[in-house]
Amino acid sequence: MATIEECRAALEKLSDSMQRAEGDVRTAAELDRSVSCWITDLDVTFVGRMTGGRIVVQDTLQGPPREKAQIRLSMTGDDLVALVDGGLNFAKAWGSGRVKLHAGVRDLFVLRKLL
Repeated sequence: MATIEECRAALEKLSDSMQRAEGDVRTAAELDRSVSCWITDLDVTFVGRMTGGRIVVQDTLQGPPREKAQIRLSMTGDDLVALVDGGLNFAKAWGSGRVKLHAGVRDLFVLRKLL
């Protein structure tokens, strides 16, 4: 089972990848939205903001998200690490329910370029 530190490092790695992106992916990464990522097996939520082509984690909270972020993810820590490392396909994980993504329709349309 992935640790809180490994999950935070995975989010940082994802953020770094987003910042280096080009073209349509870079445009998608430029969204300015509140973000939460609930790690279900650790019962920890990372909250922050997607801004300037990065995900900035502002806090780590115990339990599920307390407020409704504009972009909300939930998954196990192992799935987060595998997604970021390329060992888990996002579309398949989302389709099977292993990863949950909630956002407005317009944001989902733009975010699909990141995935």
